[in-house]
Amino acid sequence: MTTNSHLNLAPPLVEPGHSQTLAQAGQILHASFCPHDSSLAVYVTSKQYRAREPRTLRREEQPVYFASTVKPPSSERRLFVTDTSIIFAALQNVMKTARTKEPEWIQSEQTLTVIRKLAIDYVNFIKECWIHASQSSQPDVKLQFTGDHYRRLYTCFSLFVVLYLPEPGYEEAPVGDDLMEWLNTHFIEPSTEEGDQLSSWERPWESDSFWPYLTRTILRGLSKASMFFLNVLKQHPSEDLQHLAQTLDALVGSQPFLKNFTAERDFVLASKRWGDKVKALRLEMDRVPETNRFDDFDNWWDRLSDIVGILEGRPEVIQRICEELGADWKEVCVTWGVFVDPRLRRQDLPDVVTHILDEMPVDPTNLEDVFHAALFSGRPEEALEHALELDPWLAAHLVDIMVALSLIGESKDDSEMSMRDQYILSYAGYLHADPGLWRITVDYMYSCANIGKARADEILLRVPLRLHERNLDFDQRIRAGDIVGVLKDVHETCFQHQREAVRRTICKIAAQTFVQGKDYGLAVSYCISAEEWAGLGRIVDRVLEEYVISGPDQFVKYASTMTPTVQQLRTQNTVQGVFVHRLLFAVRYAQYHELLKAGRQADAAVELVSIFYDDLAPKAWWAVLLSDALDLLQNDQSLLFSSTGAGAILRKLEAVLTRTSHGDLDYLGTLIRLTGGEKEALNRLKIVRLALARYFSRCVVANVRGI
Repeated sequence: MTTNSHLNLAPPLVEPGHSQTLAQAGQILHASFCPHDSSLAVYVTSKQYRAREPRTLRREEQPVYFASTVKPPSSERRLFVTDTSIIFAALQNVMKTARTKEPEWIQSEQTLTVIRKLAIDYVNFIKECWIHASQSSQPDVKLQFTGDHYRRLYTCFSLFVVLYLPEPGYEEAPVGDDLMEWLNTHFIEPSTEEGDQLSSWERPWESDSFWPYLTRTILRGLSKASMFFLNVLKQHPSEDLQHLAQTLDALVGSQPFLKNFTAERDFVLASKRWGDKVKALRLEMDRVPETNRFDDFDNWWDRLSDIVGILEGRPEVIQRICEELGADWKEVCVTWGVFVDPRLRRQDLPDVVTHILDEMPVDPTNLEDVFHAALFSGRPEEALEHALELDPWLAAHLVDIMVALSLIGESKDDSEMSMRDQYILSYAGYLHADPGLWRITVDYMYSCANIGKARADEILLRVPLRLHERNLDFDQRIRAGDIVGVLKDVHETCFQHQREAVRRTICKIAAQTFVQGKDYGLAVSYCISAEEWAGLGRIVDRVLEEYVISGPDQFVKYASTMTPTVQQLRTQNTVQGVFVHRLLFAVRYAQYHELLKAGRQADAAVELVSIFYDDLAPKAWWAVLLSDALDLLQNDQSLLFSSTGAGAILRKLEAVLTRTSHGDLDYLGTLIRLTGGEKEALNRLKIVRLALARYFSRCVVANVRGI
């Protein structure tokens, strides 16, 4: 899987081969990256264009093309990505545990068993996707990647497991049988159809494909198919061949395999005894007269000699036969570990591969083949380079396991980025092309060092929270204090990866969004969660502004939504007193108006005085509260304020009038806006002073009468 180094725009800006016409017209091509999904906005502009030119000078309209250097995952690919990310997360948990243990823990049998299990899970998921992609026959569904692409991933990852993740305790065991099983699983030869066709012949040795088929089954260790056709040769007209075929049939059926032994020593002894029987068969073949070595169709002796040469483990014979059968270097290497050197171990395999590749080189145009060669040769770092070209997914998930197995070091390039992080971030960049996969994308990025974490932070900060796309259930739950939807996912991601600074910034963004919708209660809650105290002050100011613009009813509606937050703050000890006091004032002032509206004037009077006593009101609102007290002071039915409370109101009034007389109009700011001018505001306060004088007189009279 490779990315293109150029973009094809449709419709084209210029015809192919005529790009110079842009320069001749005095135009150049510009592109801007979108941080949301790494897409590009491509457009043409004048060479003389300057970013700071007035908008009126930009008269010529040009089309804007939206393009991407990476095709985002879709259909089966998206399912594949999400499923395998679960395995990736499990491996990260293993590595986190390893950091808290002794260095030897990661190499313990128990840990290696877990890592091997996770690697096999990867292989199984690849296999499922390969089968699905290969069997998909719906004409209207076009898969993003073909079944052959997943087949290549399947062969590559499974080979890695065979070579580098054997079962615990078998690291030093011979590797030939495991490699043969891998080869027969992924590169099936000879075909089943060919065997079925030959078995239908009465005398199959008369077919040109008989001996190549039989030789290939011997080479691949397919004993059942081999024994079937060796048994057929017992009907051959040549008595010599009948006898040799019977002996060979017994040899093929008794060939020792490591998996059938509990100890390697027993396997080696059995292999030696079996090899002696093969030598005896060779001596028996040599006694066949030259004139008896032919039938009417072929030189059966030469054909049988090649088969015995395979069993003898003669490298030159095996290589020649593989070339004649159209096999490649892999088949020679695998056969070497079964017939030439049954005790071949993983650490010795690269020497054998180097020798074979000198005679049978790799196909450099086949990424799958060069990847296999790198793994066979014990060069995992080179294999990663080819894996990246084949599919960034493969490189990212292989390098993760390679680091866990200490197959590659933590070397860093000039940008201080480790090899692991390079491949992981390359894959994460591919995922970033689909903004819907942001959760998985940041999981991969956060598993890297600081560069990866910084990139993930930027992605989280740009995830659309969709707070305006709200249904009734969403609205009810979020007002009840639940964090739901995308915002909840972002919060959980921040907590999971301990990105507190990012979480606070996202809370600020959410607060700004709620302010735009006049959800002031939610906005305040998120400001406090972000510890954005200045922003909290600005929100409260907007709520108080609603009182000036729309009146008490609208103000009460908005301010009452902040009451739960105030109750929460009372249980916290915060040093941001100035902003919290402003919030408390807005809520308490709203409660005052609610009491008035409910006809509870006595309670409203107590609340008004309490606001002054608690020193909650900003100075610009002192005059407003004094003005509000007027109606309560003029209540003819009862004295709503105690003498102490009335005295507190008087002291505030005198403070406002005194400072105003010295030119400090800050105390009148809000009342001026409500009454229409400075003169009107002062007249209102004078009326309050007069009402207070009368109120005190009423208090004296009431005391005299003993009321």
